[in-house]
Amino acid sequence: MAWVYISVGSNIEPVVNIRSAIQGLRRHHPELIVSTVYESEAVGFEGENFYNLVVGFETGQDVHEVAQQLRRIEDDHARDRKGPKFSSRTIDLDLLLYGDVIINDDSLNIPRDEISKNAFVLWPLAEVAAEVVHPQFNQTIAAIWQAYDKNSQSLWAVEFEWQ
Repeated sequence: MAWVYISVGSNIEPVVNIRSAIQGLRRHHPELIVSTVYESEAVGFEGENFYNLVVGFETGQDVHEVAQQLRRIEDDHARDRKGPKFSSRTIDLDLLLYGDVIINDDSLNIPRDEISKNAFVLWPLAEVAAEVVHPQFNQTIAAIWQAYDKNSQSLWAVEFEWQ
């Protein structure tokens, strides 16, 4: 069994798409740990603000099975994969951590670089996985968040209605 952490983001009908994506994840992983939802400005392009959160769950599935499951959920939400890397998203599900696995190949990059680069990933991850040790940095997520320059990106918690 491995603990898995997923970054969830949307800036196209974010309330509808995030609710639906979380329901999709719960069908496979009913015991989700869910962070606070945060709002942030788009990073890397001009666009609507994003809603972001992190979910965690324990699984016996292989890392590639989990990645395929996330891709299917994105596809179910009309995720456009033909546009630029930095663009608006109906739903974005990024596999951040899968236990202490390190993979860097054409299909997967785990742990994701975004963990240490983006507040909208790191803050909610620190909320649900504070004591988890980053397998490359050998530091807890809480320590990485504590050292992060919190003035580098604007981010704020939002009230989110799950029903």
